Amino acid sequence: MTAKKYEWATAGDVNAFFGLMLDNVANLLLIVSLLAGVFAFPTDVALRNMIPGTAIGVLVGDLLFFWLALRLARQTGRTTITAMPLGLDTPSALGMVFFVLGPAFLAAKGRGMTEHDAAIHTWHIGICSIFISGLFKVVCAFGSNWIRRAFPRAGLLGSLAAIALVLISFLPLLEILHSPIVGFVSLAVVLTALVARIELPYKLPGAVGSLLIGGAMYYALKWAESSGILPASLALPKEPLPIDPRQGLFPTEWLAVFTFQWLGALQEAIHYLPIVIPFALATVVGGIDCTESASAVGDEFDTGQVIGVEALATLVAALCGGVVQTTPYIGHPAYKAMGGRAAYVLATALFIGSAGVLGYFGYLYVIIPKVTVYPILVFIGLEISAQSFHATPQRHYPAVVLACVPALAQLGLIYIDKVFGDPIMFEKGVSIAVLKGEALLAELTTLRMLASGFIVTSLLWASALAAIIDRRLWRAASLFLLCSVLTMFGIMHSPLAGSPMFVPWQLDEVTHHHVITYLVGYIAVAVVLYAWGYLLRIQGIAPTHQSEA
Repeated sequence: MTAKKYEWATAGDVNAFFGLMLDNVANLLLIVSLLAGVFAFPTDVALRNMIPGTAIGVLVGDLLFFWLALRLARQTGRTTITAMPLGLDTPSALGMVFFVLGPAFLAAKGRGMTEHDAAIHTWHIGICSIFISGLFKVVCAFGSNWIRRAFPRAGLLGSLAAIALVLISFLPLLEILHSPIVGFVSLAVVLTALVARIELPYKLPGAVGSLLIGGAMYYALKWAESSGILPASLALPKEPLPIDPRQGLFPTEWLAVFTFQWLGALQEAIHYLPIVIPFALATVVGGIDCTESASAVGDEFDTGQVIGVEALATLVAALCGGVVQTTPYIGHPAYKAMGGRAAYVLATALFIGSAGVLGYFGYLYVIIPKVTVYPILVFIGLEISAQSFHATPQRHYPAVVLACVPALAQLGLIYIDKVFGDPIMFEKGVSIAVLKGEALLAELTTLRMLASGFIVTSLLWASALAAIIDRRLWRAASLFLLCSVLTMFGIMHSPLAGSPMFVPWQLDEVTHHHVITYLVGYIAVAVVLYAWGYLLRIQGIAPTHQSEA
């Protein structure tokens, strides 16, 4: 019997392409608009120096994932392989803007540099930071398969469910509610077509249907508003243009990266490594989670190769002047549910790469109503969350739910930082640092510590609870001891703004107290569980279930 040929391009790739492409476009514009809006960073430098190399990283990474999908299909003979999606890491983008690029730009201007020279110097620091991130991930790639074997699915998929449900679904839903007339209709189209699998007329892909139907409503409302026939109560929210898209067309300034002048900023960039490395580690853990997620729906990619591609794409981005690292996206099950195979990552690679190099992505951001894009992200979050439970043993469901708790803290922290990061707050000198209420500061510190490194926290907490459920108390105790070690250096529970790593003796008295109490708390839990596990052994009570790990 002749084996079926792998169809790497199907109709489902259209849905998947729009989801992955629009997510990356949004991240590119996020970098530019935040730098300009919060730090008054020159838009032309961001568009013409930083964005091309950042987009090239996506181009290279998705091309490699396209090739890996073709190879896996050839090796396994399976015709339903879905390629791993790759794009810009949103938490890293926010972290680089607020804690590396922005502060570096202000510091350079404070030393007397002109605005343009300070911007170029900041660009060089960003390149160095991402280059070091790529080297760090290359090292991590060699141990990633062991990490995947060592942790149960409740831990690996639980941390994915946390990101998907709390961040990927919730935050876009809030944006939909800003424009509920268009947003609700677009969301209904996506959920009906992609969740209920009810076809649109003419077999129109759900994501395209959301853009067309929602977009038509959006521009009809805009026309009615401009014509004066739309009641003020139904007016769309104002969306100020964050950038002038013409400034980014046909950039050539990024080619200066090949003179390697950015190496001169290496020493200064090292000061930002306590912030940069945790973000790199988070993408490594996320990449391992993504590989497990793909495996749960039948696509067995090699973890080391996935992290290796992520590392190589990040290095290429840096060598081309990029300032944000790439990462495997956690939406693989959702893209598979859309019917995507491999063409969607190829199309995304070519589209985002050319948008960055040719500079036309700004026009997409202006033309496409964002409220019609957010429903696709909601669907991706729902699909990943549902799949995380489906692929996890039922007895471990509480562990998956526990993994979502640290992400809730991250959600709260996002809005606190958003309020205090407002440009008007900066102008008025208002920040969290000037708050005087000790109780309020204590609450904010607790929230920040739970949110800091929340992906690692979710992974370890869920894995430990899964071990406890299986009555493997010594294993759970060891995981809590690991939590204490990671807390000691700020990989988890950093109380500092930006969640940087540290060594304990560098902290002031207040932050040192917070770190030590967390550390001792984890050790106390480990001691109790070790003793409890010893009693179970004496009583001859064996583990009731064999963990996947």
